[in-house]
Amino acid sequence: MNRDFVYIDECVSGIRWDAKYATWDNFIGCPVDGYDVNRIVGTRQLAEGLRRAQRVAGELGFGLLLWDGYRPQIAVDCFLRWASSPEDGLTKDKHYPNIEKAEIVEQGYVARRSGHSRGGTIDLTLFSLETGMLVDMGGRFDYMDVSSHHGAAGIIAAESRNRDDLRLIMERSGFLPYELEWWHYTLLDEPYPDTYFDFRIA
Repeated sequence: MNRDFVYIDECVSGIRWDAKYATWDNFIGCPVDGYDVNRIVGTRQLAEGLRRAQRVAGELGFGLLLWDGYRPQIAVDCFLRWASSPEDGLTKDKHYPNIEKAEIVEQGYVARRSGHSRGGTIDLTLFSLETGMLVDMGGRFDYMDVSSHHGAAGIIAAESRNRDDLRLIMERSGFLPYELEWWHYTLLDEPYPDTYFDFRIA
């Protein structure tokens, strides 16, 4: 692993994670190339930003659960191959019921060059410190639909407030949101803004 990258759980005590792309529970329906272990990796600066975010979240009664951080380019290439393959219907209802598979890249839900590959982007949600349960955000991770956009219509007020809480936490901690995905944030001052890495998560 690049020396400027770390396992986030080793740097941020008490953080939770479920690295979806190392599992079968993701939009392509199987473990993704480049994810050899269920761990979240990122730059040291990303880890520091998440330490700040965890402190802010704790003040509001929340903890952080991570779904993805650094993403090897080989994984991005795997996504692109899947997006250009024939529809098999395995994950459509769960992840992209209202658009066609071929539209996923065009509409901005999968990038040809992902900010995740630079090591300064994180996908995450909140959980209640009191109950340990995930907070209801009005939609699941990697749900490719307008309802996942920031400010989306059609979700209830409590779900909207929860998304606003996550955005507040992350912006106060030095992150910028991606407007199409309520779970996706990038460091404002990421250390490798023009470099796309391709080492495996192992």
